[in-house]
Amino acid sequence: MSLAKEFKEFAMRGNVIDLAVGVVIGAAFGKIVSALVEAIVMPALGWLIGGVNFSDLVITLGTNVTTGEPVNIGYGRLIQSIVDFVIIAAAIFMAVKAINSLKKPAPAPAAAPAAPPPPPRQEVLLEEIRDLLAKSQK
Repeated sequence: MSLAKEFKEFAMRGNVIDLAVGVVIGAAFGKIVSALVEAIVMPALGWLIGGVNFSDLVITLGTNVTTGEPVNIGYGRLIQSIVDFVIIAAAIFMAVKAINSLKKPAPAPAAAPAAPPPPPRQEVLLEEIRDLLAKSQK
């Protein structure tokens, strides 16, 4: 089989298409949530804490010897990324939960048919008598 045919079969499977759509929508959703966190959540949180701008939170290690600029560790951006992640994870969890509740439950596996109940004792005795009579007539 040629490489092009194999790739076509691979790409046309339902799972690959679903995954591609999920990645594209997830990236777009991530941008929306990041904008929400940067523009609304973090400024409000900073205001509640006392006017803190999280993007300005840094630890200064010292100055660069050659340029004289400060060398900073920007932990405020890390806090902002963690808030982004928590909001995205919660939103995806709620979306998956809603989608799962809309799905029809899987049908229960069909039970194997039960063995027929044994015939009543009278029938068994009658069959034995019939067989004995047939045997004696031979």
